[in-house]
Amino acid sequence: MSAISPAIRRQSIADILRRTALRLPNKVGVICGDTRWTYAEFDALVSRLAAGLARIGVAEGDTVAVLARNSHGFAALRFALARRGAVLVPINFMLKAEEVAFILRHAGARMLATDSGLAALAREAAGLDTRVEQFIWLPSEEASEPVPGMHDFHQLAACTDALAEPQLAGTDVAQIVYTSGTESSPKGAMLTHDAVLWQYVSCVIDAEIAEADVMLHALPLYHCAQLDVFFGPAVYVGSTNLITAKPTPDNLLPLLQQHGITSFFAPPTVWIALLRSPLFDPARLHQLAKGYYGASIMPVAVLQEIAERLPSVRLWNLYGQTEIAPLATLLGPDDQLRKPGSAGRAVINVQTRVVDDAMRDVAPGQVGEIVHRSPHLMLGYFHDDERTQAAFEGGWFHSGDLGVIDEEGYITVVDRKKDMIKSGGENVASREVEEMIYRLPQVSEVAVVGLPDPKWVEAVTAVVIVKQGQVLSETDVIAHCTAHMAAFKAPKRVVFFDQLPKNPSGKVLKRRLREQLV
Repeated sequence: MSAISPAIRRQSIADILRRTALRLPNKVGVICGDTRWTYAEFDALVSRLAAGLARIGVAEGDTVAVLARNSHGFAALRFALARRGAVLVPINFMLKAEEVAFILRHAGARMLATDSGLAALAREAAGLDTRVEQFIWLPSEEASEPVPGMHDFHQLAACTDALAEPQLAGTDVAQIVYTSGTESSPKGAMLTHDAVLWQYVSCVIDAEIAEADVMLHALPLYHCAQLDVFFGPAVYVGSTNLITAKPTPDNLLPLLQQHGITSFFAPPTVWIALLRSPLFDPARLHQLAKGYYGASIMPVAVLQEIAERLPSVRLWNLYGQTEIAPLATLLGPDDQLRKPGSAGRAVINVQTRVVDDAMRDVAPGQVGEIVHRSPHLMLGYFHDDERTQAAFEGGWFHSGDLGVIDEEGYITVVDRKKDMIKSGGENVASREVEEMIYRLPQVSEVAVVGLPDPKWVEAVTAVVIVKQGQVLSETDVIAHCTAHMAAFKAPKRVVFFDQLPKNPSGKVLKRRLREQLV
């Protein structure tokens, strides 16, 4: 049999936009501020932008970092990088310069895209011994001027050069997304086009993302939940996408009403803020039909309140993590009040178990580790074979989360092996915060845990043992952390103890510590 070109069978992230544009050329695909693109316009702009990237030296396989808030520019760059065959490296814009610089160095990025509001942070981080040589300025939701010394998005998107088809395969890396672990340094999860697209299929089927949706994207696109559970699948099926950078009630509630939004995702903290806002008026949100939440469990009282005040809204709880692109399990609308607090069951393209240390399935109600097999899964951690091997030990991906499974196969997350705290929808590694606090010379010992909180769902809480003869205040600890790391990682509360609860081997018993503090 004669060989055929791999491009004939290719399915990449960029291809799904092209195919949607051919099916729905005149449908509005993206709205952001005063910008409106039909799918045909969106696709054509992405092609020109990809050619512009090639002109300034972006080659196939290059890593290009993005430090920017939500915008049409971010959305276009995401697909243009895929069309160029380059690798997206999205970065949390709440990080400090030294934290951003670590990711830039580790990913080997020579190009950094940013917006006007984050340009100073981008330049500061790039100057901390990274390989960044060039910057790309992205337009924002609100009118802004290009930053001098950076490539102008609009000029790049006006490029008319012919762009050669990249030699892409589904197994090629599409993005490297950095995620915090128990270690002080983040890990870069390598996700292929295949992994991301199989995950899109699971989202479309199990989360019922549909062409008729008018979807509001308000949580940061640097995070794989908004980018790949919602925005990507919505482009795949041809939804209309409204993008905003401000997930605050005074911005979201008017947008939900004015644009007739039918589909919206936010962590419980944002849903709670909407319900408590004086602008909240259920009568004006009658078109909202699908509500999604994740990152942490929605309190039962809030589920009941949403059901009463927004009775037409069907809710989904989504659970997963970056390494699985990120959706793993889902709790659907019919189970919200029947199985409150549950993460649901595995989605269509995921197989999930709860196992003991010998990789045996635990009995219903017993605690074990949640493990997965799926085409969604990452290839591994970038330049980190040791942690990759540990994550896939035994032929399954180890989530690091502890859970229980019931007789119906519904999983509830009960704790985290890695002591990860999910505060306000953001992952905070307790060890990273502990190491920062240990920099204070007055500190003898410290343990950081997450405690239930009505606003943050989990509040980062530090328990500190002060050295004999030294003096340290809660204000001192919080100010020190805020000065050197992202504000969301800094403790919301600091408690001073004489000693920490430990087991005979000296390990801090964090579960007992949480029990003492609640």
